[in-house]
Amino acid sequence: MGLEVKRQAGALGAEIGGVDLAGELGNAAFDAILEAFHEHAVLVFRGQDLSPEAQVAFSRRFGPAIAHVLEGFRLPDNPEVFLISNEVEDGKPKGAIYAGQYWHSDLSYSDRPALGSMLHAREVPGAGGDTMFASMEAAYRALSPTMREILSGLSAVHDYAHAYETVFSKLPNRPPMTEKERARVPPVTHPIVRTHPETGRRSLFINPGFTRHIVGLLEEESAALLDFLFGHATRPEFIYRHQWQAGDVVLWDNRSTMHRAVADYDMTEVRHMHRTTIGESRPVR
Repeated sequence: MGLEVKRQAGALGAEIGGVDLAGELGNAAFDAILEAFHEHAVLVFRGQDLSPEAQVAFSRRFGPAIAHVLEGFRLPDNPEVFLISNEVEDGKPKGAIYAGQYWHSDLSYSDRPALGSMLHAREVPGAGGDTMFASMEAAYRALSPTMREILSGLSAVHDYAHAYETVFSKLPNRPPMTEKERARVPPVTHPIVRTHPETGRRSLFINPGFTRHIVGLLEEESAALLDFLFGHATRPEFIYRHQWQAGDVVLWDNRSTMHRAVADYDMTEVRHMHRTTIGESRPVR
């Protein structure tokens, strides 16, 4: 069976059929997946049965697999796999509970942010728990030429601790970052507009989770401009909302998207997922 590509939303997202990610994936099939990845930014593979080893192996076709900064939520035998889970064992969360319940781009707080991410749904609640993806390419294109010109020379500070201060500090069962973890991810500065290294297309590169402020602006100026851009980027026409099924694998491009987990499900129902983070890509204007 040949590869099938079915668009999921106007701005981004496509479902890929006719492929078993746990099986032998030839170069031609992978090249077709890579082309779809660059075109649609978010790819959905339904009905996949991936072991952690197979997920890491497929991730490595795109680039090196990166272990998450939070050591406590890595799989012991496969540290490149990060657990996202609301399951509790011996009074402690098995994975990152409340993970991603804010708009963000994975590892934007790193000097070399992630190229992409892959999430494999092992167990999902009966209803709710969707993930929303925003096309930062489409959001950039929809700005006025004057605003694009203003943003072209600006940079912003990204900091992982910002999410803990603004989101996780208000939530139960999420342990604070250790001093060792904080030291591994100091604040970094990235251009607000970046150019995709594969497609040459431009996109916004900011997100509410990790972007603290715009360099060179007063605090009030920075907050006002960031609030406008965050609201603009999350307009409905730029969004793909994924409804999870057990066995889904979703791959997304962190260079041109941001995403958010929707916390609208019954927390007594299990939501358990394996995430891999792929490659590194330093933003350029």
